Amino acid sequence: MNTRMELSMERDIERIRGKVKEMASLVELGLQDCIDAIIQNDYQHTYAVILRDQHVNEKENEIDRLCLEFLVRQQPVGQPLRFAYSTIKINLEIERVGDYAESIARQLQRNRESIDEPLKERIVELGRMAMNEFQESVKAFISQDKKSAEHCMCTEKAVDVLRCQLDEEIARYLSEKKMSYALHASLITIVRRFERVSDQARNICQEVLYMCTGENFKHPGAEFFRVLFVDTHNACRSQIAEAIAVNQKQEKFIFASAGIEPGEIDPFTREFMMKKRIDLSHAVPKAIHQIPHIDHYQVVVTLDQEAYRAFPKQPTKIVFLDWHVDDPSKMEGTKMEKEKAYESAFEFLKVRIVELMEALTAHEKVPKQ
Repeated sequence: MNTRMELSMERDIERIRGKVKEMASLVELGLQDCIDAIIQNDYQHTYAVILRDQHVNEKENEIDRLCLEFLVRQQPVGQPLRFAYSTIKINLEIERVGDYAESIARQLQRNRESIDEPLKERIVELGRMAMNEFQESVKAFISQDKKSAEHCMCTEKAVDVLRCQLDEEIARYLSEKKMSYALHASLITIVRRFERVSDQARNICQEVLYMCTGENFKHPGAEFFRVLFVDTHNACRSQIAEAIAVNQKQEKFIFASAGIEPGEIDPFTREFMMKKRIDLSHAVPKAIHQIPHIDHYQVVVTLDQEAYRAFPKQPTKIVFLDWHVDDPSKMEGTKMEKEKAYESAFEFLKVRIVELMEALTAHEKVPKQ
């Protein structure tokens, strides 16, 4: 027979679960409205998503308050304590999914150009996969089902594969001049936001596993070194740096590049890199917010003063490096003089990149005592 204290604890837990379910339902509705807006080209749905986000934030605050009251009043141990701890973290993950839905809605409002039907179908497919994963992760939390959480996490890889395919398709549309730069930027952002919904669902599942077993399953990105190269336009230097780094073919590294104000890649840059047997024909300038898993990057390399001043430096776990190098695309003169400027920038970046990679992996080469 349950004691009075146990019954009180069970009531509190059920109340918190109910509030989480309510909040998740609001977020799911926002994701569905975004998908419907894409399918129907009806942007009335997007206003509801943006306005509804305020209610999501209110729910987040309420759940945090209930969890803190539960900890103070019940002073739980064991599984109930893990429940409260995991709920606080899951609450934040759900709120972030709400933010992603709002971001998608704003992108759809900002750019209302028509999307080619086959491409639209693929984006909708990604959105539905991400939303279904989110729904399943919340169900796993509500039912405290370890097996459901493990099964749900398997979906993330399929979402990542589809996102990569969509990135290539969207880049091809842009290179073939079948869409504007504005639409390209919006679609890339939408695709990345759907991918992040999947990432948050994975995080929720990991918290469910911790709640059920007491084991910590969260180690995002720890198996890789992530390096981001940033300059003003992501049109020359940062593209060259990313290409050099990727061409080193080191499995433990993930490289990306971005610009503060992305612009079209300089044609001479593509031509020069082709001479180095590096193809930039499908490279597309990206903004910082379009970089997937930006919060997992350990090293950010800025290549000009504008990027150094503009890049937000709040995250304390990120190492910032300033490698100022003159932009060869701005070089005026003969073709030979321009090639010389490009060669100088290329060699400068290659030496620095190799040194950085060696420094990051140095600890792995130290023999064990």
